[in-house]
Amino acid sequence: MNKPVQARPLGPVMLDVVGTVLNDDDRRRIRHPLTGGVILFARNYANRSQLVELCRSIHDARPGVLIAVDHEGGRVQRFRSDGFTRLPAMRKLGELWDKDVLESCKVATAVGYVLAAELRACGVDLSFTPVLDLDYGQSEVIGDRAFHRDPRVVTLLAKSLNHGLALAGMANCGKHFPGHGFAEADSHVAIPVDERKSKEIIAEDAAPYGWLGMSLSGVMPAHVIYPEFDAHPAGFSKKWLSVLREKMGFEGVIFSDDLSMEGASVAGNVVDGAHAALSAGCDMVLICNSPDKADQLLAGLETSHAIDLARSAERIAALVPVTPGKDWDRLQQERAYRSAREQVALIS
Repeated sequence: MNKPVQARPLGPVMLDVVGTVLNDDDRRRIRHPLTGGVILFARNYANRSQLVELCRSIHDARPGVLIAVDHEGGRVQRFRSDGFTRLPAMRKLGELWDKDVLESCKVATAVGYVLAAELRACGVDLSFTPVLDLDYGQSEVIGDRAFHRDPRVVTLLAKSLNHGLALAGMANCGKHFPGHGFAEADSHVAIPVDERKSKEIIAEDAAPYGWLGMSLSGVMPAHVIYPEFDAHPAGFSKKWLSVLREKMGFEGVIFSDDLSMEGASVAGNVVDGAHAALSAGCDMVLICNSPDKADQLLAGLETSHAIDLARSAERIAALVPVTPGKDWDRLQQERAYRSAREQVALIS
């Protein structure tokens, strides 16, 4: 009897593609054994049929690869036209909470379901959501992406949204551990620093991660330095990621934030950054908007034998949906989806 063909383990690198269709260099990078994921952006989207074909070609190039996107709602929603529902900023759910707790949880579940069902109908496996940062009202890069200032409200709304994602067969990823809401600088263009005491940060900002517990599938640490606790940004800090793993019992995937961001520059070049993130405890590192750096990263990690990636590959594979998404046209006729869209429209 022939043995079944074993799927190739997913590698620790998530990279992007250049345009709306794959070119030869895209395919080469996706097929690299160290690639485990592809992240999409607005530039990769023209319309739904094109997105479906792009996702199909990515999966054809590397069966089982994880396709992800930042699709939170509000100003961070990559696909907005050709039938995609305009999702509200998460602060809208927090404002609804202040008026009606149970209604806000119901609508949060509806938002999660619509978000995930539409993406999965097009072949996207994961959205990097929910944002678990607290709304201190002083971080422009976070701003209305956060649910609320109260970590208890953030936790319960995120739990409801995650339930909606799960109903559509999608995992989740909380971000940005232990919290980016207090730091004013934008880690895309600067190196944010939060000088508060670690006791305060863990008790307040990081609390949702502990309270959500096993319902969290993934976590993305912040490119923020908390000097009272460690000199390294959280995503490169073994101390911070040990808090997440050992103190909070998190067993899912830890994603680095984009290594091409300014907040990651303290670790050196992208290869140095990837080594630092993986050594600290990340399972997968992201490199975005820089194809040349993606090539540099893949080549640099290929020659390294210092990091055991087997456990990380298992965690990453667990995020890949086990069933196909629903057909888009059939989804439009589904009663639960139509009801959820109506609920979302009330606060969008």
